[in-house]
Amino acid sequence: MATTGFWPVKGSLKDVIEYARNPDKTTAKKFLDDDLFKALRYVENDDKTDKQMFVSGINCNTKQAYERMMATKKRYGNRGTNVAYHGFQSFREGEVTPAEAHAIGMETARKMWGDEYEIIVTTHLNTNKLHNHMVVNSVSFKTGRKFENHISDHYRLREISDAVCIEHGKSVLKDAPFYGGEKGAYWIHKNGGMTHRDILKRDIESVLKFSRNSQDFQIRLKALGYQFIRGDDKYQHLSVKAPDWKKSIRLDSLGYTKAVINSRFDKNREDKYFFNIHTYKAPYKPKQFPLLELEKRLSWEIDHSKDGVVVLVDVIFYIILQLILLAKESPPEQRSQPLSPSIRMEVTKLHQIQKEYTLLAVNEIHSAEELFSFVGGISGQIKTLEAQRQQYRNQIRRCHSPEIEMELKQKCMDISKKIKPLRDKLRIAESITERYPKLQNLLKTEHQMEKDALQKERQRGR
Repeated sequence: MATTGFWPVKGSLKDVIEYARNPDKTTAKKFLDDDLFKALRYVENDDKTDKQMFVSGINCNTKQAYERMMATKKRYGNRGTNVAYHGFQSFREGEVTPAEAHAIGMETARKMWGDEYEIIVTTHLNTNKLHNHMVVNSVSFKTGRKFENHISDHYRLREISDAVCIEHGKSVLKDAPFYGGEKGAYWIHKNGGMTHRDILKRDIESVLKFSRNSQDFQIRLKALGYQFIRGDDKYQHLSVKAPDWKKSIRLDSLGYTKAVINSRFDKNREDKYFFNIHTYKAPYKPKQFPLLELEKRLSWEIDHSKDGVVVLVDVIFYIILQLILLAKESPPEQRSQPLSPSIRMEVTKLHQIQKEYTLLAVNEIHSAEELFSFVGGISGQIKTLEAQRQQYRNQIRRCHSPEIEMELKQKCMDISKKIKPLRDKLRIAESITERYPKLQNLLKTEHQMEKDALQKERQRGR
């Protein structure tokens, strides 16, 4: 049985790399691409691979894998942000010998990438679970094509690995996890974001510090916008979800078993100052309802704009931005925060949301229709410039005059400079088109939660 996964290794490829020979001994570190170099050195580490008995290359020599990969990139002029892909294949403890693990890793890598890419495969012996590491060049030595890294590729690697394991008489674990956890968590964390599990774990830690028993603990989590889902065994396997989450999360899957939680309660009760801390830090109760106040001030409703038809995309981003800033900047005594855990997760995306709202405001984009029109216009400009640049490149191939060739190359560079900011705008605009429906739904959830909280306050006579 083996679990598999891979992720991009990012970094910049420096022009001076063409002077590299032996990166271990003869090349100054400043001339090396750190990410690719470290990835190769990590998988080839003698302490992990039993003196390199289990280090092999596919389409390259192990000792010169770095230089071969760099030469391929240079030959095709491909220096993207993903300089390589780092894959792994981990086996159940005691199921394979080092030789078997390495053979399975080599066969898996060869079937997955061996037709077009240079690969280093190593088997690490430094843990109880033997596991293979694979560093794959991001550029094909045959065609110069970049590996595109679709989610289907991850499933394909899993299918190949399972088939090879079966051929070698090993067991197969169906639906094994990618990256040892959520499939998308790696990229979310890579971009500085949070998953549902991350925000829940953070909130659990924040309330456990002030909880004296199970009831108190649950009241505090509910005050942060969570719902409790009880199974047949009730507290033994307690699950939690936010209103807009599709699936609940079991607390014990985050490490918060009944024994762990009860031990935290016991530790709190042993603290002689805990009574004062517990009394001071009461469960969260909103003193303000910022979304309702913003709606009133803007004369705006969540579902539609004033005319009841056109969704105002820029207003959605503006309000999300205001809620995040209010939560970050409000004094502790006001304790103003979004009630929905999902909106609190957006705090980590503040910089991205600011860029998105700025693009909408500067270009006076209000509706979804205007946004799609903007995306189409930018795409058209890029295609026109790319076609013009290609014409110059075709002329360069037929050019016999060094002066004219230099002039044509300069024109290509000038066009590339014009394309870059357009691509940046397009990337942000496309991100908005994907995100605004989700943000609109988050605001609907927050709107309802604030209305419910306000109703409770009124019922209490406040």
